Amino acid sequence: MTAVLLLTASFTVAEVVGGLLTGSLALLADAGHMLSDNLSLGLALFAAWLAGRPATPERTFGYKRAEILAALFNGVTLVAISIWIFVEAYARLHEPHEILGNWMLAVAALGLVVNAAGAVILSRSADDNLNVQSAFRHVVADALGSVGVIVAALAIILTGWRYADPLVSVAIGLLILASSWSLLRDSTNILLEATPRSIDAGEVGNRMTSVEGVSEVHDLHIWTITSGFPALSAHVLVGQREDCHARRRDLERLLEREYGISHTTLQVDHASDHEGETHGPQFLPLGEKPETRGSSLSTQPNP
Repeated sequence: MTAVLLLTASFTVAEVVGGLLTGSLALLADAGHMLSDNLSLGLALFAAWLAGRPATPERTFGYKRAEILAALFNGVTLVAISIWIFVEAYARLHEPHEILGNWMLAVAALGLVVNAAGAVILSRSADDNLNVQSAFRHVVADALGSVGVIVAALAIILTGWRYADPLVSVAIGLLILASSWSLLRDSTNILLEATPRSIDAGEVGNRMTSVEGVSEVHDLHIWTITSGFPALSAHVLVGQREDCHARRRDLERLLEREYGISHTTLQVDHASDHEGETHGPQFLPLGEKPETRGSSLSTQPNP
């Protein structure tokens, strides 16, 4: 990410100057997005360093959530930039500015090259890290924005139609807004400790009860600490003659092998010790009804 930050930072100033000299809102909009690229990449690098710091007794997971906070901030930044572009484009649609199309085209073409190079570099690890993914989306959206600026510049050069500039700016704003949606959704879900989108909690619970000796699973929680770090906790009941430690190890191996969940906290007890208790959502072996266990299916946790 450091190389991409140097690329985008070095070009942002040139694009701002180019936008002011040519009078192009589309270039300034693209420069605004480039500025957000710089902020997001710098923040991503800082968050990656912070996430690597060791855990402490006060912060038992260390600073791993820092990258999620950075991703959320980047998403909010994208929305703010989109709003600014829409407001400025509205004003220019009422009063188009004089624009130097040739220089606008040259700056946009150079911007496309810079953003394409940055996208290639970030694409190597964008799938594994939400923070890098956020920076990657910034750069890709900016590259597409540069394409839009090139189209507007060609329209102005060939036809003199100055409305192309604010209209392309609106398109860039919509593109930026769309790229922020999944970023805001994913980072918010992680902060709310929702079940990861790639995991079906019901399926996991049912699969756990299929393990020999397991008679019930309840208080099942699955969440994400940070990108690529799912966690699970649950209360597991086993038969009276079962070895609690052996069943726990069986479940841990299953969860890691089939769902990629290696960070687990399993409380394993004998079923007879908890008869008559009412728990949260229960998972029982296939074909067995909750009432046969002396407890009802409830969506409320223990008081």
